[in-house]
Amino acid sequence: MLRTHTCGELTKKDADKEVTLCGWCQSKREHGGITFLDIRDRYGITQVVFGADLKNKEEIKNLRDQDVIKIIGKVKVKPEPNKKLKTGEIEIAVSELEVLNKSEEIPVDISDETTSGDESRLKYRFLDLRRPIMQERLTIRHKAALATREYLNSQDFLEIETPLLIRATPEGARDYVVPSRVHHGKFFSLPQSPQLYKQLLMVSGMDKYYQLARCLRDEDLRADRQPEFTQIDIERSFVDVDDIIETCEGMVKHIWKKAINVNIKTPFPRLKYHDAMDKYGSDKPDLRFGLEIMDVTDIAKKSDFGVFKNAECVKCINPDIEISRKESDKLTNIAKKSGAKGLVAIKVTEKGLDGSVIKFLKDPVQKELLKATKAKKGSTLLFIADEWRTTCEVLGDLRLEMGKKLGLIKEGEFKFIWVTDFPLFEFDKEANRWSPMHHIFSMPNEDCIKYLESDPGKVLGKLYDLALNGTELGGGSIRIHKKDIQEEVLKVIGMSYKQAEHRFGFLLNAFKYGAPPHGGIAFGLDRVCSLLCGFNDIREVIAFPKNKAAENPMDMCPSEIDTEQMEELHIKTVKPEK
Repeated sequence: MLRTHTCGELTKKDADKEVTLCGWCQSKREHGGITFLDIRDRYGITQVVFGADLKNKEEIKNLRDQDVIKIIGKVKVKPEPNKKLKTGEIEIAVSELEVLNKSEEIPVDISDETTSGDESRLKYRFLDLRRPIMQERLTIRHKAALATREYLNSQDFLEIETPLLIRATPEGARDYVVPSRVHHGKFFSLPQSPQLYKQLLMVSGMDKYYQLARCLRDEDLRADRQPEFTQIDIERSFVDVDDIIETCEGMVKHIWKKAINVNIKTPFPRLKYHDAMDKYGSDKPDLRFGLEIMDVTDIAKKSDFGVFKNAECVKCINPDIEISRKESDKLTNIAKKSGAKGLVAIKVTEKGLDGSVIKFLKDPVQKELLKATKAKKGSTLLFIADEWRTTCEVLGDLRLEMGKKLGLIKEGEFKFIWVTDFPLFEFDKEANRWSPMHHIFSMPNEDCIKYLESDPGKVLGKLYDLALNGTELGGGSIRIHKKDIQEEVLKVIGMSYKQAEHRFGFLLNAFKYGAPPHGGIAFGLDRVCSLLCGFNDIREVIAFPKNKAAENPMDMCPSEIDTEQMEELHIKTVKPEK
């Protein structure tokens, strides 16, 4: 080893030891002919001191930030410790210096409070990762992955890898495809998830499987999406919903304790999908604050206001503050972007309700609204009237907006919630047909199977999502393992069993040979880690992420390939039409 210690471990207990440290220079200071320098590595920072009597003064003088050096010296106790550093009790009196490598001027700001933009940070990611905060985040990611394996191994799960070159199967997003050199005109797909393979492992009798699986999806990006990401993928045989939930709660509790030393209380609360939408306007509700949505449909329909009378559903929230006309206009724009036709704001004054629609609300209706909403003088009620789902979703967005505006969200708090009993299907108006809300291998609830043919909208599934602070951490289902139920589900979405066999026949074929009841779940490891670190942008916990255009500014991928490679693969590019 070139060093005897790291830059983050020496204390006053090591006084008078001769040590060798290696690392990067930062923060050189001159004082009375003596040079002070911080040397840094992944483990921390140690202050070193170059005395005036050292021979290589010119070399010391020319040291600059990010030069890589090796020093030999003696540990000295500081008269005044720096309590901000783990090594703040000591410094190293240097006797020898060796410059291992010089650095050019750094093109980006690599302080924790960096001023560099996203594109620059990604272009020089190898420098951005030198920032202590980035190294801390990747350390938390490592601890989370390690804790995942520790827990699942302790529960007798097997870690099994599934293929990265697979047959294209319908999973909701576009596949990344890989041309085969050997089989001309044929392509592999990169997996959007290991879904079908983990089910095959259950048919194989593996019983308990997990994998930290790499997944790839060709879709438009946002803060919590990347073309490639990592899933904590889990599947179990001979289980029902409660068994999967119990396993996951134990794993999450273990991850939070090991990664950031936080004790999570289990079991987590549960809400059915319909109740979550009704109360919070979201299937991944943020429970760090209240401001629940109130259903006032029955009262509103007694009014003479056509928007209320003719709507399927009328709901409101009471932020318990007075909202100005200007702020109301901003909220109306948010509501319209979320799918509403408009927003009705009604103020509560000493005399009662006040607003442009009050002339359509008779006194008895006003009194009922005040009683139902418990609205007090000085508050403004916000109403949406539309279809049930639209009304819920729009008010859910307004609830989050007001939660942020009013400072109701408690930072540093972790509020987990299971959302269960999702509808198995949703109706696609444009295509005029039913489509699966999650995927077509999810088992319907037993009491809903009778509605598969007559009323698919009533069919709830054995589906479950775990949400944290308004973000979905993971989701899964108990799978269909019987051919007759699978045929009925396929029929609802307009797919025959023969069509299904053509697209993923290898799975259906396996089910003919004694498939056990089974179910599973997948967590986004990147998302788990970002929330452990206290934010939502998963790029901050991925070593080398892509930008919003799915490009990597550092290695300039995607890139063109040589003509020779193209010919070998028997493919050519065609420019898209404008």
